[in-house]
Amino acid sequence: MKFFVDTANLAQIQEAYDLGILDGVTTNPSLMAKEGISGQEAVLEHYRKICAIVDGDVSAEVIATDFEGIVKEGEALAALHPNIVVKVPMIKDGIKAIKHFSSKGIRTNCTLVFSAGQAILAAKAGATYLSPFIGRVDDISWDGMDLIDQIVHIYNFYGYKTEVLAASIRNPLHIIKCAEIGADVVTCPLNAILALLKHPLTDIGLAKFLADHKKVNS
Repeated sequence: MKFFVDTANLAQIQEAYDLGILDGVTTNPSLMAKEGISGQEAVLEHYRKICAIVDGDVSAEVIATDFEGIVKEGEALAALHPNIVVKVPMIKDGIKAIKHFSSKGIRTNCTLVFSAGQAILAAKAGATYLSPFIGRVDDISWDGMDLIDQIVHIYNFYGYKTEVLAASIRNPLHIIKCAEIGADVVTCPLNAILALLKHPLTDIGLAKFLADHKKVNS
């Protein structure tokens, strides 16, 4: 399973790279704004900076919601760097744009997915990645993991090549469950990934080792 970091923060991206666990990055206008990045040229330049760090795919989201606008923005984003994957919303014109991009060899990430039906449409249109939002499904008292499981089952059954990129990850348990189910990718804040490091028995064991070492070397 691949780990993507969901951020526009260059320091966090670099930290994930240095840890050796960074397979890619996803970001969006909200995350850009959080880093104080505004204006089209500044956003494009920031994508270039991200791509300079990341060896893998970088999802760059379009703002437009009409076919012509999505295509224009997506082609401009794809031209920035070979690592760019155009992030397209799950709407009718988005699906049309994904089909267009697929025919042009431009990779896509279909985002804001909340149902298996939407997942089927995106795969048939040729999406490279599909982003079901686990946490937001949980927020409306449905089970986000059931959705991931359903999509993985359908994709495997029919041999769709679209990769399941589990998004809206809220905690390390989400990551483990996605790995068990067979999601291809998880994208989440770096702190959720770092939480996988933590276990109380590790802390207890390390404390004991250090205490024993101190006894025999004092």
